[in-house]
Amino acid sequence: MQELDKKFYKIGDVAKILELPESTLRYWESQFTIIKPRRNAKNIRFYTPNDIEIIRKIYYLVKEKGFKLDAAQAQIRANRDGVDKRFEVVDKLKNVKAQLKELQKALTTVKG
Repeated sequence: MQELDKKFYKIGDVAKILELPESTLRYWESQFTIIKPRRNAKNIRFYTPNDIEIIRKIYYLVKEKGFKLDAAQAQIRANRDGVDKRFEVVDKLKNVKAQLKELQKALTTVKG
C-alpha cells in the first residue's frame, strides 16, 4: 500500500489509494458511523490516514471476507480489536507475498 505521508486526503486521492470508486466511499460513509472525514466550509471531505485505515478494514471485511455491510458493521462493533488484529495479519501476509514475488522475479532474471 502507498505510504500515507500527508495529514489530509481528498476523496479522489483516497479512491485512488484504495482503488475504490468515490461513490463507494460516500456510500460507506453513510452506512458506517466510524467513517467521519472532516469537511471544510465548501463541504469537501478531508480524510486522515486513520480514516483511510478504517476504510481499509471495512474493505477487508466487505470485499475480501464477503460480509454484507450490516454484518461488517456488527463485526466491528462487537469485536473491533479482533478485526484489527486479523486485518493486520492479512495485510502483513500480503506484503510478504509481494516481497517474495519480487524476489522470485529477481532470481528468475539472474538465472535467465
